[in-house]
Amino acid sequence: MNEINKPKKPLIFYYGIVLIFLMLFNLMILPAITERAIKEVDYGTFMTMSEEGDIGSVQIQSNQILFTDKEEKAIYKTGVINDPNLVERLHRSGAKFTSEISRESSPILSLLFSWILPIAIFYLLGSMLSKKMMDKAGGANSMMFGMGKSNARVYVKSSEGIHFSDVAGEDEAKDNLTEIVDYLHDPDKYKDIGASMPKGILLVGPPGTGKTMLAKAVAGEANVPFFSMSGSEFVEMFVGMGASKVRDLFKQAKEKAPCIVFIDEIDAIGKKRDGNIGGNDEREQTLNQLLTEMDGFEGNNGVIILAATNRPESLDPALTRPGRFDRRVPVELPDLKGREEILRVHAKKIKISGDIDFTQIARMASGASGAELANIVNEAALKAVREGRAYATQTDLEESIEVVIAGYQKKNAILTEKEKRTVAYHEIGHALVAAKQTNSAPVQKITIIPRTSGALGYTMQVEQDNHYLMTKTELENQIATLTGGRAAEEIVFSEISTGALNDIERATKLARSMVTRYGMSRDFDMVAMENVQNKYLGGDASLDCSEETQTKIDSEVVEIVKRQHEKAASILMENREKLDELAKYLYDKETITGEEFMTILNS
Repeated sequence: MNEINKPKKPLIFYYGIVLIFLMLFNLMILPAITERAIKEVDYGTFMTMSEEGDIGSVQIQSNQILFTDKEEKAIYKTGVINDPNLVERLHRSGAKFTSEISRESSPILSLLFSWILPIAIFYLLGSMLSKKMMDKAGGANSMMFGMGKSNARVYVKSSEGIHFSDVAGEDEAKDNLTEIVDYLHDPDKYKDIGASMPKGILLVGPPGTGKTMLAKAVAGEANVPFFSMSGSEFVEMFVGMGASKVRDLFKQAKEKAPCIVFIDEIDAIGKKRDGNIGGNDEREQTLNQLLTEMDGFEGNNGVIILAATNRPESLDPALTRPGRFDRRVPVELPDLKGREEILRVHAKKIKISGDIDFTQIARMASGASGAELANIVNEAALKAVREGRAYATQTDLEESIEVVIAGYQKKNAILTEKEKRTVAYHEIGHALVAAKQTNSAPVQKITIIPRTSGALGYTMQVEQDNHYLMTKTELENQIATLTGGRAAEEIVFSEISTGALNDIERATKLARSMVTRYGMSRDFDMVAMENVQNKYLGGDASLDCSEETQTKIDSEVVEIVKRQHEKAASILMENREKLDELAKYLYDKETITGEEFMTILNS
């Protein structure tokens, strides 16, 4: 895409430049011009003119003498010489002594430079810029000094821009948007059957999934003008400026129709209106103007609006109803196939070896967004450069996943022998419980090297296939695996440490979701006890039940976690020899692969 940059300087900017120019002119250039009108003569000429009585006015300074002729038509200057009789001689000649001699070469010249020229420049500049602003703004007073003017960036089609072929892992979203591009290229085949395109398309999904990239791909594919603007750019400190920007944006868009308008982070202006009557809220006025523009009397005039948000539940219902944003396009986290395609697209930008297993990398990066996958590929390239290689390898990509998930290795973190042994048993506890349960993901890697995220070690499990449904048994197995590290510490050391902090949080969250959201409770059956807001931004959960019910929920959550903790301890007690053998091997090696782990476990 090529952006068409427009001049955004306000009118006061140009007036300021002219004012500075005139000040410099009057302070530097004009004195230099008038200075040229003073003629410099030698002291002998000055004495001759004084003896002949041909001097009109005279001014004696410390370093020079200024004087005029008898008619005062010309100004002269000469140097100062030790002449004791100078004043008496000048007095006899009839000269007038003065404190200042006007340096103006001509009254007409002075009037021209001091008054007529500045007024003419201001008048011409003001007329030119006022006409230009009136033509663009339609005479709106709110456009003064650039306020109320839309700052939308306009793009045209470019062979170097982003296209649909550059966007992977979101096939359904691309199909929806490809239809829009096709309509803009050939609207007649849709009009023949009586179909019309949606006025607005809302892209919703978690951060980093490619909503803005999809909009850029539309700009790259569509041979029409593309206006891009962020929702926060509509919000001004003055009431009415946001609404004015909306009007100006749609005025420009209608003039260039058919075209596409993209509003990123539309929730900045599209939040639900409250029930307060009165007031003069800037955001609400901006939203009302946007609703009016999308539901005008012109019908479908060729302006299609794309908008992106990761908070669709906060948008006003009037904005998301049919007739305004007719279509909602989910842009979700990619599945296994999508992750593999995204990795291949980003891997084209770097040099890689020929034996890269993208499927394996995609499995290891389960749950990663498109932005995180791009970061993983970039980290692999950086690692290859640090190690002096000309291309990235499979090992680089695998280790870059660890960097994105857990951070870099902490080279200066030195664990004591006791801490290192505790961490080794803790991580083997996780891995051993996971391996002994039939519905747990296989172990990929175990390490006890501290990371910059604060983790002293971690166990990586990799799903072999996509999982869209989780059974109650699978969730319970996950909780048991999370409690395996603490259970190993209890069995081996008869002591517990703070290393299970993250495990406790995740196990409790899973157990609470089983009771309050998934209907896997013993007492509450299929009753939802919890509401989740902002599901694309981490999911803020709030209980929707009485205090008595909350007490029962807490009791059941504790029971679930406690039961799985006991199961994990039982598995480790049954395999105590393997627990000791694997922990010692990990203690010595610090990092082992899943294959090494399974070889020792099955030997």
